[in-house]
Amino acid sequence: MEDNIFQLQYALDTFYFLVCGALVMWMAAGFAMLEAGLVRSKNTTEILLKNVALFAVSCTMYMVCGYMIMYGGDLFLSTITGDGVAGAEEAASYAPSADFFFQVVFVATAMSIVSGAVAERMKLWAFLAFAVVMTGFIYPMEGAWTWGGSAVFGMYTLGDLGFSDFAGSGIVHMAGASAALAGVILLGARKGKYGADGQVNAIPGANLPLATLGTFILWMGWFGFNGGSVLATASVESANSVAIVFMNTNAAAAGGLITALIVAKIMFGKADLTMALNGALAGLVAITAEPSTPSALQATLFGGLGGILVVFSIVFMDKLKIDDPVGAISVHGVVGLLGLLLVPVTNDGSSFSGQLIGAATIFIWVFGASFIVWFVLKMIMGIRVSEEEEYEGVDLAECGMEAYPEFSGSQ
Repeated sequence: MEDNIFQLQYALDTFYFLVCGALVMWMAAGFAMLEAGLVRSKNTTEILLKNVALFAVSCTMYMVCGYMIMYGGDLFLSTITGDGVAGAEEAASYAPSADFFFQVVFVATAMSIVSGAVAERMKLWAFLAFAVVMTGFIYPMEGAWTWGGSAVFGMYTLGDLGFSDFAGSGIVHMAGASAALAGVILLGARKGKYGADGQVNAIPGANLPLATLGTFILWMGWFGFNGGSVLATASVESANSVAIVFMNTNAAAAGGLITALIVAKIMFGKADLTMALNGALAGLVAITAEPSTPSALQATLFGGLGGILVVFSIVFMDKLKIDDPVGAISVHGVVGLLGLLLVPVTNDGSSFSGQLIGAATIFIWVFGASFIVWFVLKMIMGIRVSEEEEYEGVDLAECGMEAYPEFSGSQ
């Protein structure tokens, strides 16, 4: 009887894990649509190709070496055969291959954050070369120090210091933004974005319906992102936890959108759709570090703080002349840090000092390692297209085709 109960629980938890992983995989479509909507039409094909290619690169590199670095052991063989435990302590309650699948889509999410920030002026193959290193080594290393439970540089474990990140506000989102920031600094701004007198020139996206669709896809996929991180659903306790996480994830997104819309109206005098979209995403990022312990009202307030912060952050980034076409560094980096700092408010198993140390470790490692890789790529092959190619659009220069050929030359 007990064996039958265990088998049923194993099957249900594995199925739930796989469905949540599929939802997170669907977030790749959300990033693709969001970024395709926020870039100019002449750069649409390349941004779509980057998103679909980075997903394939991420899955392959994480299978080859990334998962082994992050969790140790003979990962690939144990994953495909189902023999042994692949990584997480809770893996005995579900198939090891399900754990691999769920983890690999998180890696792709982190890399997707980078693609939007460097859009419209980066060489495609330089980006993909960076993706190989990011998903095969940089991300797995900081993942080993956090979710993997390994000591940082052999000295201490972040968990022992009071660091907690339930689903990845720092480990996934801030890490992706840190890599993006390093690339943007070396890459420089798009031509015409900033005037000589410090003026910031708006460069509108080509398709706001696509950007809105992308946001809704991400919003939906986030239920798998946070909900799947409960790691189980086949008991009363875990089922209740999943329900709370879903409720709080949705509440935070709503709170973030509302506050971002209000702040944008006050600052700019208009209802800014792009700020509202980024506000929803900021609310989602803010709650990701701890969606299981806040009340619904607290989750809404935490998301609202993220929505307020992201508007000011995007404006501030422009003042620093850090050109981020989709606001990824602000949404995932600045608000990712906020999410980490909010954890101790409702989770007494964490501490502010532990969260700060963890955040600093993630940022210093990912930013530093990424800066070195971007710099080496810049020296070897160059990371930016020519001024003429940027003017004509990277679709033709990098891909040889346009997303909207019947409207060619319209932007």
